[in-house]
Amino acid sequence: MEVYLDNSATTACYKEVGELVYKVMCRDYGNPSSMHKKGVEAEHYIRGAKERLAKILKVKEKEIVFTSGGTESDNLALRGCARANRRSGNHLITTGIEHPAILNTMRHLEEEGFRVTYLPVDANGRVKLEVLREALCDETILVSVMYVNNEVGSVQPVAEAAKIVKAYNPRILFHTDAVQGFGKYHIYPKRLGIDMLSASGHKIHGPKGTGFLYLDEKVKILPIVFGGEQQKNIRSGTENVPGIAGLSLAAEMIYRDLDVKVALMRDLKAHFLEGVSKIEHTTVHGLTDENSAPHIISVGFAGIRSEVLLHALEEKGIYVSSGSACASNHPAVSGVLKGIGASKEYLDATLRFSMSEFTTREEVDYTLETLYDCIPKLRKYTRH
Repeated sequence: MEVYLDNSATTACYKEVGELVYKVMCRDYGNPSSMHKKGVEAEHYIRGAKERLAKILKVKEKEIVFTSGGTESDNLALRGCARANRRSGNHLITTGIEHPAILNTMRHLEEEGFRVTYLPVDANGRVKLEVLREALCDETILVSVMYVNNEVGSVQPVAEAAKIVKAYNPRILFHTDAVQGFGKYHIYPKRLGIDMLSASGHKIHGPKGTGFLYLDEKVKILPIVFGGEQQKNIRSGTENVPGIAGLSLAAEMIYRDLDVKVALMRDLKAHFLEGVSKIEHTTVHGLTDENSAPHIISVGFAGIRSEVLLHALEEKGIYVSSGSACASNHPAVSGVLKGIGASKEYLDATLRFSMSEFTTREEVDYTLETLYDCIPKLRKYTRH
């Protein structure tokens, strides 16, 4: 039996998305900048994709900028806006448990002379709003708070954070990395006070190498990629038409009956948590109620290195993660687990299980049975 529980790293494409991508790549392959029929056909796909995404977010079509994924969207939002608004101030704010695409970009901006405040989180992985309020100052020009943490699944109080920021100074830009939230929550940026929102295609059963940035029309931004001035010169380069078409179809499909899909995932999550709690010396990181993502579960297994347990599960056909997939090539102690104050015994002994709408109860039961079987054996041979 094969069980894929690493959906926070990537998802399988919807069949319809794969078919559409193939069709656009091999039949409707025109360059959208070309003036002939093939180019017009390609441009039609881009226009349709903007319509779909704008409808989902309840924003304007011209406020959607297509990128190569969440990382580029984050870079464009942070670097583009920080540089464009530098005359107004040089202070940026984010949280200490953001995705590397945010944290490493912020560190790069520090090298350019910007001052960055990294906000702490509580034991459940939620940003401390009182600290955000205290961090704001006359030099603050941008605040970035993720929607859902990719490791422990904590849902950030984005609406409350944006309200605090805008009450202090409406001109401060508010960005959210919604890579793990888009497709799991109904997110309406204009209602929430969000000026910019990053999303990725391969987290919602779309193609890899695709994403978008919602960019409020009033936001002042500079490009970070230069070329043929496509997408109003905000993001140059020939558009990835097959990917854009697939991304928008995946978004449309994942939002069909979303509440039903989320309820199913929450039910499976509760079932898994009930089962894993029977294993001695384990802990669940973060919240497990409605303030946690429906698809992410972070569990620490004391006495077993995460890498060892990951491969033990892999041998049984179960695929999970030891943390953020984007940091997996450089194994280190999770900054997120450190940030929430996880006990030392769990820092290198934690796995992330992440589900999708295709996960079944049978798969969850098989995973639990495998854990019941292998954990005692692994602990028996662990040297203390």
